[in-house]
Amino acid sequence: MNLVHIFTDIPILIVLFTFLFSIIYCMKNYFFVNKNLKIFLAFISRFKKTDLNFRFKEIDEWMSINPYVSAPWLEFKNTLVFSESVALKGKNNDLTYKEVSSTVQNIQTTVDPLYFFNEETLITSKFNNKLLQTVPTILTGFGPLFTFLNIAIAFGKIDFSSQEKTIASVAGLMSSMQTAALVSVIAVGSSLLFLMFERIAFQFLCKKPLSASEDIMGKLFDNISSEKFLLELLKETKIQNNSISNLITAMPKQFQVALNAGIASNLVPYLENLIFGINQMNKSMKEVAKKSGGDDVDDLF
Repeated sequence: MNLVHIFTDIPILIVLFTFLFSIIYCMKNYFFVNKNLKIFLAFISRFKKTDLNFRFKEIDEWMSINPYVSAPWLEFKNTLVFSESVALKGKNNDLTYKEVSSTVQNIQTTVDPLYFFNEETLITSKFNNKLLQTVPTILTGFGPLFTFLNIAIAFGKIDFSSQEKTIASVAGLMSSMQTAALVSVIAVGSSLLFLMFERIAFQFLCKKPLSASEDIMGKLFDNISSEKFLLELLKETKIQNNSISNLITAMPKQFQVALNAGIASNLVPYLENLIFGINQMNKSMKEVAKKSGGDDVDDLF
């Protein structure tokens, strides 16, 4: 059997076409994933945990408009715990900020980032991965399918009407059997070759940049359980309640001190000035009375 006859056989052509189409489809999608993962990796590599609080808006805007990572990012953002602070007014009306929790100083998450940024969300969900996983099975299934189909067709062509036709049909049967066996060999070989090629391509084009991205995301956002964060808030609340209780206890004494200081600094000088003014007026009126000899004025006072 020559090569021309082999590669013009329809079952063999179907197997080879399926194999080539699967390789092209696989590489097209893996290069697409590789390109987007490298863009994602290059972006998040520019950030550090220490400056995450100040540059979070930049990350949020880029993640939200990037269709490749926007869906997992929106879900992941709901799990973030920010380092909240409260504004306190000082003596000179200056605002100072105090952290709510002494342990939560950066942006943390209550869920592991790998739950959102993983192989399923960043790779397999971006194309028809189930189709790629069934390609080896399809190629392997083509082997027995076309083998038995060729055998059935060959047996249907046997002619025992004469010796010459019997010899010719048997020769055709043997040729068909050879082709049928060759279809199985090509189908199984294509399945194994595709399986090895797909695994190697996946490892280098997808898995490596994904692992690097997962590592950076895990370093950027520390994982903290929601129970631990609530416990920290409870501790801080107790501290604040204790401070308020001490302030309320000391308030009457401070109010008394402030009232005494206010009376001493404002009311006493005012009364002294008032008495001094009355004395001056009395002195002036006596002098006028002496000059005018006014006994009536003396009687009045």
